[in-house]
Amino acid sequence: MDSKRSSLVKPTLDTPFKIDFEWWKNHDRDWRVYLRSFLCDDHQAIFENLNNDETIDWVDPNTAEVAQVDGLQHVLITHCARQESFLTDKMALVDSVFRVFLSNGNKPLNANELGDILNRPAETILRTFSGIRVYKGIRPIL
Repeated sequence: MDSKRSSLVKPTLDTPFKIDFEWWKNHDRDWRVYLRSFLCDDHQAIFENLNNDETIDWVDPNTAEVAQVDGLQHVLITHCARQESFLTDKMALVDSVFRVFLSNGNKPLNANELGDILNRPAETILRTFSGIRVYKGIRPIL
């Protein structure tokens, strides 16, 4: 939870949001435990015996550039979040929005777009994620 915002600009329904993993890492020491809970059964077993902060070499399919990325985040976004059962309509709002960002590769979305995807009121999404409290690193891009 962060009581200070980096900007005094108030987000609107058109303001894009995304998971700010760097912010989350710096403000919640249990962030990896939470991420691990989203792994599919196969990857739960694989990551059970791995170091908690493994990095892997990832090759960008568009540029062929090689980058070091967090292995847990990578497998979660590229595999587990793409499973059919990953996102259901019975989840709490914060978890649902978090899972949408994981399943779309953390591409920014505004409250209107999130509302359309989740069939939830955009105003409720905006109110939830534009307040003082930051949930699971989901922050506006201002």
